[in-house]
Amino acid sequence: MKRIPCMEAVVAVLESEGVDTVFGIPGAAILPLYAALRGSSVRHVTVRHEEGGTHAADGWARVTGNVGVCIGTSGPAGTNMITGLYTALADSIPIICVTGQAPRAKLHQEAFQAVDIVEIARPVTKWAVQLKEPAQAPWVFREAFRVARSGRPGPVLVDLPIDVQRGTCLYDRDLDAPLPVEAPRPLPGAVRAAVDLLRRARRPLILAGGGVVIADAAGELRDLAEHLQVPVQVTLMGKGAFPEDHQLFAGMAGVQTQTRWGNAAFLESDLVLAVGARFGDRHTGDLETYRRGRRFVHVDIEPTQIGRVFEPDLGVVGHARLTLAAMAAEARRSTPARGPGRWPKRVAELRRTLLRRDDFDDVPIKPPRVFREINDFFGPDTTFVTAIGLYQIWSGQFQKTYLPRRYLVCGQAGPLGWEVPAAMGVKCAHPERRVVAVAGDYSFQFLMEEIAVAAQYRIPFVIVMINNEYLGLIRQAEIPYDMNYAVDLHYGEGGIDHVKLMEAFGCPARRVERPGDIRDALAWASAASERERLPVLVEVMVEREANAAMGPSLDAVTEFEPPAGQRLALAVDWSD
Repeated sequence: MKRIPCMEAVVAVLESEGVDTVFGIPGAAILPLYAALRGSSVRHVTVRHEEGGTHAADGWARVTGNVGVCIGTSGPAGTNMITGLYTALADSIPIICVTGQAPRAKLHQEAFQAVDIVEIARPVTKWAVQLKEPAQAPWVFREAFRVARSGRPGPVLVDLPIDVQRGTCLYDRDLDAPLPVEAPRPLPGAVRAAVDLLRRARRPLILAGGGVVIADAAGELRDLAEHLQVPVQVTLMGKGAFPEDHQLFAGMAGVQTQTRWGNAAFLESDLVLAVGARFGDRHTGDLETYRRGRRFVHVDIEPTQIGRVFEPDLGVVGHARLTLAAMAAEARRSTPARGPGRWPKRVAELRRTLLRRDDFDDVPIKPPRVFREINDFFGPDTTFVTAIGLYQIWSGQFQKTYLPRRYLVCGQAGPLGWEVPAAMGVKCAHPERRVVAVAGDYSFQFLMEEIAVAAQYRIPFVIVMINNEYLGLIRQAEIPYDMNYAVDLHYGEGGIDHVKLMEAFGCPARRVERPGDIRDALAWASAASERERLPVLVEVMVEREANAAMGPSLDAVTEFEPPAGQRLALAVDWSD
């Protein structure tokens, strides 16, 4: 074994774990790690804010399925990472945040930028640890990767005192490799019971959550659904787990991001097989309404998720891909392949007759028209990222997704500003892909400094900004209070000029005010982005008072009227 600087061993671990890009900001307390990075194959992207770095690592991780890495120095660098750690924990995204730290002997003396970041980060990580000895360095990082990947994936923080970083350790990269990650298999009896419930139900649904995407289980999901002819719904985090042009696609149920026909189909169902879904409150709404009249089978890799929100009729612990594969095999063994029956045809009727309008020609532009143009222009391999607000809700309601890891959204934590750095992370991971960030005007302003990063490193992507010059979601939430307080973002005639802001960063931008101009602007932006190798903005000015359809429960949704001539009888006789 050769004795080497312990930070060189850490970088060797990063390389062997498949990390090709890290995002961070150097500082005095983390320079030994940066010195080791300098001679490695790992690309470093210098961000403008540590939160932006965590979101970039998050986007990289979501689209690759690997562990993203963000690096910062001591003190405020670590505290700036907390929002990104929380976002990753909430959405089950594996990232590692590395922080520098004051010398061990100074930690109790209120040294400059010395803060107990381990204790601060502990509630928003799977594991937060401070390296105590140089000899531990490669092994702590091996464990960090294993923890981040295992079970329900999530974030890890590793804190590195500067004196530890300067130490050496015995290490041979040829004798080391990533630690194995166990993928739990479901119990055969539980699989048989779940398939039996699915076979016997008259109006079953499969609910695919983000766990199906994380587990790369889209193929197994489709096998099971097609063999038994069971319609499939997705949660917001599960978008892309099942192609939305498939005849068995049953939309999305929920109180915010939902389809009208998805809500109707859910309310008519009598059994829900939920795989890798956590029953978030924006999906379920009122639990009494959500549960009434139907049974639930809950499949999850994390045992403590089962029963957390409500008690299912059957819980199954297992990796989503292995569990769906086992269920598909059991279904083939016990049941001949089914043809389309009354229930799938009913779901298709709901889909045909309960569409939302998106063909508005109004000026100012109505938001659904923006998403109609996005759907029509961009191909199925485009990767979209979006954050939180009315534009996320409209995106969830109107955007179509066909492939896994092509629709990325910060679903549970919902930090504003997520989409621009996340888009950078996606593009760094897949330079060949077209990447589109759908953003609101206020969210864009949260971390717009990261545009400078994309410009510096020539990271091209398109930003479609839905600008209503409001804190739109809060304005809509305030309506019952008969107030419109502190939500106006309209600063003078025309508001903030985002086009000029982009140009100040050296990036092209265009503003659109008429619906007929949206498609040409998207085509221009896509071409300009790849030609100039820069982020390009299309700012779409939409109706200021536009609201998104949502309600307190999934049976109380008001929205845009269906296309003319379409009618629906919600009461159906299933007696035969």
